[in-house]
Amino acid sequence: MARKKSVKSFAFPTVEQIEKEIAREKYNRKYKKVLKSTMASLIVVAAIAVLIATLALPVLQIKGSSMEPTLNDEEIVILLKTPNLKRGQLCCFSYQNKLLIKRVIGIPGDSISIHEDGTVYLNGSALDEPYVIDKALGECDINFPVNVTDNHYFILGDHRSTSIDSRNSVVGLISEEQIVGRIFFRIWPFESIGHVE
Repeated sequence: MARKKSVKSFAFPTVEQIEKEIAREKYNRKYKKVLKSTMASLIVVAAIAVLIATLALPVLQIKGSSMEPTLNDEEIVILLKTPNLKRGQLCCFSYQNKLLIKRVIGIPGDSISIHEDGTVYLNGSALDEPYVIDKALGECDINFPVNVTDNHYFILGDHRSTSIDSRNSVVGLISEEQIVGRIFFRIWPFESIGHVE
């Protein structure tokens, strides 16, 4: 007995099915176009952010205890690139291929002395330093008074007993060429976010 071959019937798509397929294709094209546009925008924004972070507002992580209690180990801060510094500002400078953070105590023309008890005298007057918890002479091997020369700064860490700074001849006065900028904002930890003084 011969087997009958089954024949599949072929049905043409309906107008509704064709319209649905066209709509789906249009949606896919539009989605791809929006995705490409979004990706291009994100790449441009990321590039601009990297440029700003590199050129104007670098982000730094604090290492060590020389600026305690103002800045603590592992905190993250933003640096404003500027060569102009004022007394009391926190500055970042380059020293032996490292970036160090200290406080500007003396600017060009100032005379600095530090007594045995750690009291700093600026131009003959005791300096009010609410940011220093324990005064100390620290690692000091220079003679006072120190006259700050043109284009130089006298800098100290806030944690005077541990900081190596302008009191030590290894660092001495720092020049304008060494200045990277000033610290002005803390972004980590979250509970301490804000302006840094």
